[in-house]
Amino acid sequence: MKFNLGYLFDLLVVITNKDLKVRYKSSIFGYLWSIANPLLFAMIYYFIFKMVMRVQIPNYTVFLITGLFPWQWFASSATNSLYSFISNAQIIKKTVFPRSVIPLSNVMMEGLHFLCTIPVIAAFLYIYGMSPSLSWVWGIPVLAIGQIVLTFGFALIFSTLNLFFRDLERFVALGIMLMFYCTPILYNSDMIPQQFTWIIDYNPLASMIMAWRDLLMNGNLDYMHITYLYSSGIVVLLVGVWVFNKLKYRFAEIL
Repeated sequence: MKFNLGYLFDLLVVITNKDLKVRYKSSIFGYLWSIANPLLFAMIYYFIFKMVMRVQIPNYTVFLITGLFPWQWFASSATNSLYSFISNAQIIKKTVFPRSVIPLSNVMMEGLHFLCTIPVIAAFLYIYGMSPSLSWVWGIPVLAIGQIVLTFGFALIFSTLNLFFRDLERFVALGIMLMFYCTPILYNSDMIPQQFTWIIDYNPLASMIMAWRDLLMNGNLDYMHITYLYSSGIVVLLVGVWVFNKLKYRFAEIL
């Protein structure tokens, strides 16, 4: 069965809207919790690395939040995607539609949360005597699309495989925690010893975070990082589509 782009877009909007309503049902502060979480961690990391360990990075608070906010988008999307198909089992069983829209809606929902943090980043820039750049107008969509491609690829892989290997959620949680410390969020990439630079060089999440930070703090678009983000994102997405297409016919018997 074929579906046109208009139908797919409408479906994506409906499912994303449903997920937002479910998440914030009976919640007083709503999406503010998605901002409070990384801000709280930023305060903790600032105290540990700036006040205690005295890391010599200028404007360290802005440095932290420009890494933590896009990371929160990726980490929340990847973690929540594990349960995308499981939590929508009834819809999958009773309705015919492209199942891949479900994990994509989760990525888009977390992306909306990230967009809501842009004013917070701008406010911190002003506090530290900096200001947003005009390049944000085209730079944010460019990086956001690249992150959507990469994150959706991982979301497809995790959401599909978790139906068949429920232990995957444990490995994903550990993997995300490991990748957090292997990605230059709390530190500059030039602080890594030469023999360990491969951790950054072959880490697409590192390119993603450094591209966001360079744009949000300096107003620059690093095309090397952007190219690596898109190329690695396309590869991960192709793998995700392959895994999904191989196993989607068994969804009904698992769910």
